[in-house]
Formats: sequence, C-alpha cells, structure tokens
Amino acid sequence: MDPISLMTASSFRFCMSVLVLVAGPVLFGPVASAQQHGQGRHHGSGGAMSSPSPVLQAPGQSVFGTVQEAIRRLEADSTTDWSRVDMAALRQHLLDMERVAMDVAVEAQTPIDGGVRLRVRPTQEAARASLDRVLDAHPHMLRQETGWTMAVTEDGDSYVLRVTTPNPREVDKIRGLGYIGLLAYGQHHQRHHWHLVRGAHPHE
Repeated sequence: MDPISLMTASSFRFCMSVLVLVAGPVLFGPVASAQQHGQGRHHGSGGAMSSPSPVLQAPGQSVFGTVQEAIRRLEADSTTDWSRVDMAALRQHLLDMERVAMDVAVEAQTPIDGGVRLRVRPTQEAARASLDRVLDAHPHMLRQETGWTMAVTEDGDSYVLRVTTPNPREVDKIRGLGYIGLLAYGQHHQRHHWHLVRGAHPHE
C-alpha cells in the first residue's frame, strides 16, 4: 500500500475511534438504560412475587360475610355481653333469608287495586319452614317502615301475598319490587340481625 493510502486508512480508523468514544454514550446510552430499567422491572416483579400476598377481602359466602361483620361490631362495642350473644339465631335467620330468596318459585304476579298479588311456592320443605318464619314477622315490619299492607294466606302448597298501599303514587313501585324486592325492602333487616346476635328480642 502506498504511503498516501496508508495515511488515509489510518486517518479513517482514528476518526472512527474518536466518533465511537464521543458519540457512543449518546447513541447507545438510552438502550443500555432501557435494558437496565427492564432488568430492574423484572427484578422488582420477582421481588413482589416472592413477597407475601395481600390479604383477600371477600369472605367467600354471604352468611360468613354477615357473621364476620357482626363479630367486628360486637368486639368494637364495649357494652357487648358475650354471655348473651347468639350466633346460632343469626345463622338460622340468614339461612331462612337464603332459602326464601333461592328456593321459592314465583308462580304468578298480578296487579290489583292499590298494589300487587303474588302467588309463590316453596320448592323444598326447608324453604317452606323458612318462608313461614319470614312471613310471620316481615309484614309487620314492612307496615311500620312504609305504611304498606302485606296480607298472607295459604292456598294448597302455595302462599298468596297481597301487598297494597293507600298512596296511589306508590302502586307502581310495589308492583315493580315484586316478590324478592318486597321481602328485601327496608332497613329493618340490619336492625333485626343486630338484635338477634346480641340475644335481644328481634323487633325491639
């Protein structure tokens, strides 16, 4: 190679070396940082996965949820008399509510003057006993809270519920609520549960 070509090649290599030294951090720095950041994320994820899992909040079953809430309230209440606490009574009532919600068939819903007529039939014997207990108390509580009348009669294996109001503006509401809405309506359920678990009269 002639001296001029050798000088040109050497100059080119020198220039490229300088370019890499000067521009390298600018050109390749972000890539390296991104890779390190990604490694940091993976490391963080691994650390998070190895740490204890957060405690779940859902109790997994509605009866458990209500009982847990009652226990928390009892523990927080300095006046709680644990010798009178009756979890069994609360459990039985919650089972009754479950059965009248799930194991009772609505055979007919018919508009009547001032409200609605419902014909329902328990699909299990346990549900029949539960419905008897619920309908023994609910009409009175519904009347206290709303002024509505719930009249209950038996017709063979079925029950007939007639729910009426003297207020014409509430008729459509009663009809819209239907069987399950009328049983669930009102705030007395929570008071009832609290009285039950404390061993007091359920409708005090």
